[in-house]
Amino acid sequence: MEYLGFIFGLFGILAYCELSSLKKRVAALEEELAGVNGTSSFEERKNLLDAIESYIGKQVTLDLKEDYEDLDIVMYGNSKNGTNTILDADDDWILVRIDSAKGSKEKLIRVGAVQRIGL
Repeated sequence: MEYLGFIFGLFGILAYCELSSLKKRVAALEEELAGVNGTSSFEERKNLLDAIESYIGKQVTLDLKEDYEDLDIVMYGNSKNGTNTILDADDDWILVRIDSAKGSKEKLIRVGAVQRIGL
């Protein structure tokens, strides 16, 4: 009988761990949907889109959210070793050219992945 209690306790701990990770994922989805539904996050996204459109053709510094970091942008585009140039943008995607000593690459980046953009 003790083993049965131990097994149910173990399953309870596993269910709790799964539930806590699920809560984080739901919170991230709610934040993303807030941009669509017109809350304050929507205003931040609108300001970011306006900034991106004004920076088309210019060299910029991109700071990406932690979950979306791209090594090419972090290592080459935002340093003395290279530059990021925005080639095109729409409501969901940004086309960026990364010029470095190793060459040139073009990458698509989700607008939702950008935390900050600057010259």
